[in-house]
Amino acid sequence: MFLRRNLDLLIAQFGIEFSKGQEVTARLFPNPVVSVGVVTSPVDGRTLSNSGQFYPQIQQLFELAGKRGYRIESAAWGTQSAEAGFEDAVRQLGFAVKDAYYRVQLARRRLTLAQENKDRFSRILEVNTIRFKKGFIAEIELIRIRLQYIDFQSQVIQTFQEVEAAESDLRQLLRISPATDLELTSDLEFKPLALDRAALGAMALEARPDVRVKRFLLLQREADLKLAKAYRIPDVTVGAGYAIQGSKGPDNSHQIGVNLGLPLPLFNRNQGGILQAEVAIQSAQADLAKTLNLVENQVDVAYRNVIHSQRLVEAYLGGVLDDARSTLAIVERAYERGGATLIDLLDAARTSWTIQEQFIEALFTYQRNVLQLENAVGAAIGM
Repeated sequence: MFLRRNLDLLIAQFGIEFSKGQEVTARLFPNPVVSVGVVTSPVDGRTLSNSGQFYPQIQQLFELAGKRGYRIESAAWGTQSAEAGFEDAVRQLGFAVKDAYYRVQLARRRLTLAQENKDRFSRILEVNTIRFKKGFIAEIELIRIRLQYIDFQSQVIQTFQEVEAAESDLRQLLRISPATDLELTSDLEFKPLALDRAALGAMALEARPDVRVKRFLLLQREADLKLAKAYRIPDVTVGAGYAIQGSKGPDNSHQIGVNLGLPLPLFNRNQGGILQAEVAIQSAQADLAKTLNLVENQVDVAYRNVIHSQRLVEAYLGGVLDDARSTLAIVERAYERGGATLIDLLDAARTSWTIQEQFIEALFTYQRNVLQLENAVGAAIGM
C-alpha cells in the first residue's frame, strides 16, 4: 500500500522519467538548417526579377570525436542513478513506515497496561469504599486509593492520545482516510538475532542504493569528461544549395553550390569545460568516499545498538518482569487480608507499572534498532 500510494515515492519516481527524457534527448541528431538567400544589383535597370539570384540551401552539422556517444553514455548513467535514487527513497521512507507501524504497537501496548492498572485500582477502590463505610479503614487511606486511581485513569487518557497520534502518522504515510481503522497483524515480539558485523558491512556496501547512486554519478562524470575532451575537436557543417538567377545575370542561370564549414580551434579548445569536468570527477570521488565512510559507521552503530538492546530485553525476560508482576499480586492479596499497608500496595503497583512499561519500551527499542540496522544495511536481516 505504501509503495502504491505514498506521494513522496511518486515524486521520486518522476525523477526517473525525467532522466529517461534526457536520455532520449542525448540520442537525437542535430536538426538540419534550411536557409534562403536573395541577391540583386539595382543598376542599369536591373531588378530582382531579371538579375537577382535566389539561393536556397540546406546545412547539416556532423558531430565528430564520438560526442553523441558520450552524451548517450552520460545520460544512461544518469538514468541508472535516478533509479537507484528511487530505491533509496523506498529504503528511507520504508523505514519511516515500519517505524510508524511499531510506534502504534508501542502506544497500544502502553494503553493496555494503563487500562489494566486502572481496572485493578478500580476494583480496589470499590472494595475499600465498602470497607470505609463499615469503618474498617480510615478516610485518608480511601483518599490515597482514589488519587492513585485518578492517576492511572489520567495515564489511560494520555496513552490513548499517543495511540491516536501514532495511528495518524501511519495513515498519512499510507495516504488513507482518518476514518479508516488500522488492524495491525503483527505485534512487538522479541526474536534474538545472530549477527556478523563484517558480513553486514560488506552487504551494505553492495546493497545500499545511495552507494550505487554515488557510483553511477561518478561514472556519469567520467563520461562527461570524455565528452568535454571530445569538444576540442570541432564539428563539421556540410551544406548544399541550388542557385537560380535572372535573365541579366551571369551566363549560368542555374548553379549548384556545396559548402563545408569547419571552426578553427585556435583559441577555444574547451579548456574551461575540461577543467570543470575534471573537478566534477574529483568531487564525485570525494562524495563516494564520504558515503562509503558514512555507511560503514551507520552499520557499526546500528549493529552495536541491536546487541545492547537485545541484552536488555533478555535481562527483563530473565525473570525481572515476572518478579514485578508476582510482587504486586502478593502484596495485593496481603493488603486485602490486612498483612500489608496501603503504602506497600501503592509502592508495589508503581514498581510493577514502571518495570512493565520499561520492558515495553525496551522491546520497542530493540525492534526499532533492528529496523535501523536493516536501513543501514539496505536489506532485510531475517527478523
